[in-house]
Amino acid sequence: MPPITYEILSEQNATTTNAIIEHYSTSPEFTSLAKSEGDGILQRDDEDASKLQKGIDIAKDKGVLDPEFVPEEYIEVDVLGKSPEDVADEILGTVRKGGDGGGVVVLCGLSGTGKGTTVAKLKEKLEKEDKKQVVCWSNGNIFRSVTLLAVTWCEQQEDCDGFDPVKALTKENLASFMGMLEFGKFNGKFDTKITGLGLNLLISEVQNTQLKSPKVSKNIPTVAEVTQGEVVLFASDAISKMGADGIFTLLEGREQTVNYVRTPLRFTLTLSDMSLIGKRRAAQRLAAGALKEVGKDDGMGEEEVGKALDGQLEIMVKEAEAGN
Repeated sequence: MPPITYEILSEQNATTTNAIIEHYSTSPEFTSLAKSEGDGILQRDDEDASKLQKGIDIAKDKGVLDPEFVPEEYIEVDVLGKSPEDVADEILGTVRKGGDGGGVVVLCGLSGTGKGTTVAKLKEKLEKEDKKQVVCWSNGNIFRSVTLLAVTWCEQQEDCDGFDPVKALTKENLASFMGMLEFGKFNGKFDTKITGLGLNLLISEVQNTQLKSPKVSKNIPTVAEVTQGEVVLFASDAISKMGADGIFTLLEGREQTVNYVRTPLRFTLTLSDMSLIGKRRAAQRLAAGALKEVGKDDGMGEEEVGKALDGQLEIMVKEAEAGN
């Protein structure tokens, strides 16, 4: 087993993950943990995809989304044996053929393929090397905004006892709530404004306060299921406005929702060795657990780091076996 230094452990990045995978390459215990982690990831991905598709189907049935819509073709990028920088450079090789100005890069892929890390690296390179203004878009705050409006509407109804999705989430109300959201430039920068039901808010100013209040957070799943189409169209319009203003938008998500954003720059990250999804997640968990155990100690030797990792592996394998 190749030893792991404290320096490598403390980095908590792809270098750490790859070193741990190599360190335990012949370990039956690590292989077992990795399989458990991988199976769990794939199961959750399938469940999430099913829920999202249900929301998209509802939107099609309501006439919000075009059932005949066909997105541009995705470009597959196999991330096996590549660093996040390698993957970003491969994607940028296509992106940079598009010339100057704004644009939209859509990135999909199973959990564990490195989407978040790749988006961060793309943003860094586009800003530093290409001098682009880059925005990472997420639909999360739009779902939260619609949920806030729905909850507020219920609070203002005499016949509502708390949040009542049947009364609040009618087709007419949803259209009204979406009309209370406006994307544009406010105070010199792009933002989403919430205006209606006595509210006059900018998402950038309330995203960590009102939009994360318990009354919003606990009701998001219910609202999200029936507003997939409305939010997808809102996002598509917002992203188009930013592109026209010369801004580069990076959009990470599930194909079911990002399909409706028009762009030829669509990429899906794949792994030709699917076992690596579980190995990466297992290695990430081991790294985090071991670093927490050893704390900050630059002088710690390889043997102590190894013992901390072995201890975490033993604990996690037992947890996985108990959960099966």
